[in-house]
This record gives sequence, structure tokens and C-alpha cells, in this order.
Amino acid sequence: MLLFPRRTNIAFFKTTGIFANFPLLGRTITTSPSFLTYKLSKEVTRVSTSPPRPKRIVVAITGATGVALGIRLLQVLKELSVETHLVISKWGAATMKYETDWEPHDVAALATKTYSVRDVSACISSGSFQHDGMIVVPCSMKSLAAIRIGFTEDLITRAADVSIKENRKLLLVTRETPLSSIHVENMLSLCRAGVIIFPPVPAFYTRPKSLHDLLEQSVGRILDCFGIHADTFPRWEGIKSK
Repeated sequence: MLLFPRRTNIAFFKTTGIFANFPLLGRTITTSPSFLTYKLSKEVTRVSTSPPRPKRIVVAITGATGVALGIRLLQVLKELSVETHLVISKWGAATMKYETDWEPHDVAALATKTYSVRDVSACISSGSFQHDGMIVVPCSMKSLAAIRIGFTEDLITRAADVSIKENRKLLLVTRETPLSSIHVENMLSLCRAGVIIFPPVPAFYTRPKSLHDLLEQSVGRILDCFGIHADTFPRWEGIKSK
């Protein structure tokens, strides 16, 4: 039986509709004032009037081939004054040394802030950290699978998981070929959850003349998905008669 400090007439519950929750009540009951009454504080809360933050993108580089895409993306974002938060996985750093002349610390210098992949306490692991989207570039099939099942073993998969649960834009530059049914099912599941699956497939109507042209095209299309315009490649304007 509940013990309350004051007595309240049953008519009160009849008029307020609360009576339905107490079918065994007698003529009177006793109840605590806080049980029935919520007092709204009269104190005025000051809302921050600080200027709006700049565009903010989380970038993750995993161990799949194609690390040049991630490097070029960071370069373009820096040129556009977009705030970037970077995480490089262990195998992302290894692939970087194998495929390019870049060192991880040089790539880190392109970002506004860099985090250790093991630091799952970093700010980007929390839903309270506001950003305008996350790009995993390139995205290995291991990372794809981990993100699909919510296996947040490191900062990359945790930040991606948070992006999904917070309904923020998440784009995975998946790099693998051919694809198994497992890969395709993982992509389909994430696509249904609102994740953008972005295989870096070139468009040959631009007649690319170098690897740089292909990188510019893919990076430009990635940024299109985030509403960031980068005039880095020729865009389709229809077939023109000669």
C-alpha cells in the first residue's frame, strides 16, 4: 500500500480523469503533491547566440584499396574551408604507404582534427556531436559488414553507427570487385537504412586522361551527395550535335 503525506478527496480524481487508474479506491486517498503536480520553473534559460558553425564532415579511411580517393577528398574539403574530422584505421595507414607516397601524419595535417581509431571515447562517437555527414573512403568489406550488424569495435564503426541512429548522412565508398552475395546483401541492408552506397565507378563520357581525372570525378560526385559543390570535373550537358 502506498503511503502519502496528505489526503485528497476522490472527487478530484473523477474530475481529472485519473480515477480510472485507481479502480479500488475508497472514499478518500492520500497522495503526494509531486505525484499529481508538475511545477514548471520560472527561470529564464539563456540560449546561445553564437554564430553558426561551419560545414563539418567526418572522414574515415579504411584498409581497402583506393586510399587516394580519401586523400583527394580531404584536399578538396580543405580548399573549400569545410571542417573535417579524420580517422585512419591500422590497415588504412598500411595501404596508404603501399599505394601512395603519403605518410599518415601528412594526411592527418589535411584534416581539422584527427583521432586514433582506438579512441572510442572521441567526440565523434557521441550522438551529441553535431556534424553534416560521414564518409568512409575507401570502405573495406570488413568495415561494411561491421557497420551493417552494428559491431562497433573501433572509432570508425562506432561513428558510422551513431550517424545511422542519429539519421545523419553516411556514405560508404565501397571498394571491391567482384562482389559476393554477402557483400551485396550487406549493401542492400544498409541502403534500406538510409546509407548511401557509393562504388567509385568512373563515367567515361568525360574522357578521362589520367588517374587524377578519375579521382576528381569521384570526389566531386561524393560531395554532390552532401550538397557541397566542387567544380572539379566536367558535368553531363547532353549529347551535342557536331
